[in-house]
Amino acid sequence: MSAQPLAMHQVDYEGFEIHVSATPTEEGANRYTYTAYVCHPGANPAKPGHTVTYHADGDETWRSEQDATEEAVHVGRSIIDGTHPDLSVLSLVTHGF
Repeated sequence: MSAQPLAMHQVDYEGFEIHVSATPTEEGANRYTYTAYVCHPGANPAKPGHTVTYHADGDETWRSEQDATEEAVHVGRSIIDGTHPDLSVLSLVTHGF
């Protein structure tokens, strides 16, 4: 049984929104991971092409919800800035969402 996500955190950055959900790992409540996405303000995340989703890599975990959230926001900023090696907001910009 997987752990339930904690509250969704939102950060506005450079005309985009970064949404992060930190979750306790199955190892126990003292380790956290995250799922997140970047979108334009007001975008519907349920619609295909309206978000760039990402998550923690592999077995990477953090000691607190705050640490996991901060890392996810850092990664989201790199996606928006165009410095992430694999992900980009280019599809969001070119589709006009």
